[in-house]
Amino acid sequence: MTVASDFAGLVGLVTGGAAGIGAAIVGELRARGAVVAVLDVHPSGGTDQLRCDVTDRAQVDDAVRAVLDRHGRLDVVVNNDGMSAVGTVEDNDDAEWHRVLDVNVVGMARVSAAALPALRRSPAAAVVNVCSIAALNGLPHRALYSASKGAVLALTYAMATDHVREGIRVNAVSPGTVHTAFVDRMLQQFDDPAAERRALDARQATGRMVTPDEVAGAVAYLASPRSGSTTGTALEVDGGVTHLRIRPDLGPAR
Repeated sequence: MTVASDFAGLVGLVTGGAAGIGAAIVGELRARGAVVAVLDVHPSGGTDQLRCDVTDRAQVDDAVRAVLDRHGRLDVVVNNDGMSAVGTVEDNDDAEWHRVLDVNVVGMARVSAAALPALRRSPAAAVVNVCSIAALNGLPHRALYSASKGAVLALTYAMATDHVREGIRVNAVSPGTVHTAFVDRMLQQFDDPAAERRALDARQATGRMVTPDEVAGAVAYLASPRSGSTTGTALEVDGGVTHLRIRPDLGPAR
């Protein structure tokens, strides 16, 4: 089996897979041979796209059932759906806390719970949760978002423990700041978008933001049957944010 076909015969689903990081993950898994269904609140109308709001358990159950009815199996679940939040603990009201946690944390639990019966029947079952460096690094004005991603990291370890003896591997990928269309739109809200872009690039020791394809490659590694001994792991794709401390006088990364 070559890397290019390591997902041949497998069926996966990716939440929030219609754009950005999610779309890159879908493309990578399909390129490696998987059949991939996309669950998204705003489906793009492409192949195997299902409208699904992860805060609605009935919609989640129906979407997973539709994947099984269409393809007869489910082997890989990528919990990518999530939303951002900006501010300190003073800046988000109770409704926003509930809304973000419902999508970023409880939404992952809903999708995983709906998928577990099918995953138990798979010979190559894998769940990958998209976390963030915010789970382990104090980022400014990201209190709510960081809390949600800290919960995702803890959830990943708990799920990995609960399901390892059922043959289901559970891992997480923790990206740094990823350059997506969403980030480009966000930058336009600043007085000097170019300066803010430089600041985001500089936060990574590599001197640039992470690409969606780099995150997708990490997800594919964790989900691949070739990684059968990798479970309960959080793989950082962060340009060195978490562990590297670069002296500014050493010049740009090369």
